[in-house]
Amino acid sequence: MGGSHSREGLELSDTETDSEEEEEEVSEEETPVSTPIRSQTQPVTPTSVSDIDAKLQSLKLKYSSPSTSSPSASSIDKVKLYLHTGGTSSSARWIVSEKSTHYSFIQSTVGEDDDASSNWFLIVGSKVRAMVSRDLQLKAFPDQRRVDFVANGVWALKFGSAAAYHEFYRQYERGLFENTFGVEATDENRIKIFGKDFMAWARPAEADDAIWEDAEEYPESSPRILTPIKRSADLLEEYEEEAANSGGIQSLALGALDNSFLVGNSGIQVVKNLRHGIQGRGVLVKIGNRSGEFSTPSKALLTKAETNMLLMSPEIVGRPHSTGIQQVDIETGKVVTEWKFEKDGADITMRDITNDSKGSQLDPSQSTFLGLDDNRLCRWDMRDKRGAVQDISSSAASPVLEWAQGHQFSRGTNFQCFASTGNGSIVVGSLDGKIRLYSNSSMRMAKTAFPGLGSPITHVDVTYDGKWILGTTDTYLILICTSFKDKDGKEKTGFSGRMGNRIAAPRLLKLTPLDSHLAGADNKFHGGQFSWVTENGKQERHLVATVGKFSVIWDFQQVKNSKHDCYANQEGLKTCYCYKILLKDDSIVDSRFMHEKFASGGSPEAPLVVATPKKVSSFSISTPSRRI
Repeated sequence: MGGSHSREGLELSDTETDSEEEEEEVSEEETPVSTPIRSQTQPVTPTSVSDIDAKLQSLKLKYSSPSTSSPSASSIDKVKLYLHTGGTSSSARWIVSEKSTHYSFIQSTVGEDDDASSNWFLIVGSKVRAMVSRDLQLKAFPDQRRVDFVANGVWALKFGSAAAYHEFYRQYERGLFENTFGVEATDENRIKIFGKDFMAWARPAEADDAIWEDAEEYPESSPRILTPIKRSADLLEEYEEEAANSGGIQSLALGALDNSFLVGNSGIQVVKNLRHGIQGRGVLVKIGNRSGEFSTPSKALLTKAETNMLLMSPEIVGRPHSTGIQQVDIETGKVVTEWKFEKDGADITMRDITNDSKGSQLDPSQSTFLGLDDNRLCRWDMRDKRGAVQDISSSAASPVLEWAQGHQFSRGTNFQCFASTGNGSIVVGSLDGKIRLYSNSSMRMAKTAFPGLGSPITHVDVTYDGKWILGTTDTYLILICTSFKDKDGKEKTGFSGRMGNRIAAPRLLKLTPLDSHLAGADNKFHGGQFSWVTENGKQERHLVATVGKFSVIWDFQQVKNSKHDCYANQEGLKTCYCYKILLKDDSIVDSRFMHEKFASGGSPEAPLVVATPKKVSSFSISTPSRRI
């Protein structure tokens, strides 16, 4: 466990002599020393050029001739190529891979016939061949005339002039747009993709940050906040417990009252909520269906003042869809009801369920919950139409949940995930990257629909007040401000009114290229969410997401602050790279903050709970001092 402070932001040395070795060490004289991540991972040195070429040939690439209308027309320029070695160890350094080489963007056809697609590739000298995509994790340093990126290693390109740097970035942005959306990067196509109201998303350089500044708590006179050094002392481990669940932990179901729950392959383990985290091996409850068979739930939802739990298990292994849920009495550990999803007499499926609102799991009278499927959004009621709780004791058949409210959309919405605000409004993320906002009174038509950036939304969360949305994709998090002022000057959110063109550009939260490489190419972001509050007037303090063995934590206030040092001299959408990394020895299943009432006197934030398949740990977060 430790704080992360990437060494990839080191200044690259330009002072070389003819006698220098081919792979020389880059000067780090003015680089601040920081505590490295505890990690056994080291960057992988790229394979030989012949291996790369063989791989490209296996993809059946067909190179097109550069034309004056393509990014490759004037793309060849002289650059210096560096390779990062040593990971985050004390020996970490940049070495010169090619002292003088050229880059180009080449459009190539991958596949044949109906499966063929045309994509832009970045070629750098004899070392780099990579498709232009967000997987490159490209990070720009305009003031250094430099870009860093990941392609079977962590690389840096140093340009001879500011004009050369800007030309590269222009071509990269164009290639990224065309590879992502499959159309030419023209103003007309940008309007088609994003819509006229979202041109700040398409042209972030022209975006007005006034909307973010109106939503921030910092005064206008606040000076620029410099990035704090991330220290391991900021994350203090309080408890670590071995899981009693021999089959491995699969998910967390955190409670706001006495207990939380570890859901695994062998059953559900009950643990105690304490000021410094969750503790105790607790009771392991193995819950089966009426046939006595146990299936690992894909979702566990606390309800009825946390006296009951709803468990949803996939009908087919590897797919999230389910035809019903089990209702468990937590005190007895027994299934009291097995409910079916049904509409108009026909069985239907759900891919996800959640509570009516952020705090409704604490309501003892709660009888409804929300459901989501690929093309359905609805509210289910566990009472019959006469308002009484259904009596299932005398029936062998599973009772049917009442479809209380909702809408079945035409094909194409491809809903993936959803969450609710404090007042019951709903945010839904989709496969195409769109994020839709529904009011608490209607599920038929979204009040606001934010366009996608080309990556599927795999998880979504929203603050209690509904002013901020956090979407998770494989390679980045996207933070969206929903606040706006209507024509009368009244403050609203996109859940309650149409925002029109009063929409700010989003902000992205990403790993640096080095940390992304250390996390592993096969590890993706998942489960990004805010810290947990269930009361008006309380503000979420942190954001957390999981990738591989990393729990990544951002300071929410810092991300929102337009004067934050991280945003200085950036290209494209403003992206925050300032975070803390908590590293575990095994892949992390889930990372969540406990309810804000468990914040102790030494920390304004509640403990962070991190679960791996075999262990669950709790960490307190102290707020580091900042240099103003």
